[in-house]
Amino acid sequence: MSNRALPVLGLAAAGGVGYYLYNAGGDPKLAEKKAEHDAANLARRARGDLPGQDKELKKAGEEGYEAVRSTAQQYANQAKTKAQEAEQKLDQYSVEARKKYEEAKVQAEKEFNSTRQEVNAAVNKFDQKAIEGTREAKGWFGFGGK
Repeated sequence: MSNRALPVLGLAAAGGVGYYLYNAGGDPKLAEKKAEHDAANLARRARGDLPGQDKELKKAGEEGYEAVRSTAQQYANQAKTKAQEAEQKLDQYSVEARKKYEEAKVQAEKEFNSTRQEVNAAVNKFDQKAIEGTREAKGWFGFGGK
């Protein structure tokens, strides 16, 4: 062989492999089955055999099986990916809910403490007025005082 023939044959082989991989959606098993089926068809035509022989049917059946298997695998992978995405979203929602709960809890505690301080101040003010009122009343009625 010449020096030019080898690279050309290598390029043609790589192109053939790329063709079958592309048509099989990147699945190497399906690409292999399609290549075997095409090779069987080419050999049958070269021999002049009639279509419908067992070997051809077997290759076609294997190719069909691989196509179905490949599609089922793709759907299974998509479903798995969607399930993982949903799980991540649920985890994210859970974290956000926990964070909002903690924030609301802190805010409620602040408001409770503020209200408690206001109530205590109002009670103290009332007590102070009651004590002053009692002192004034005592002094007014002549029970002692100032």
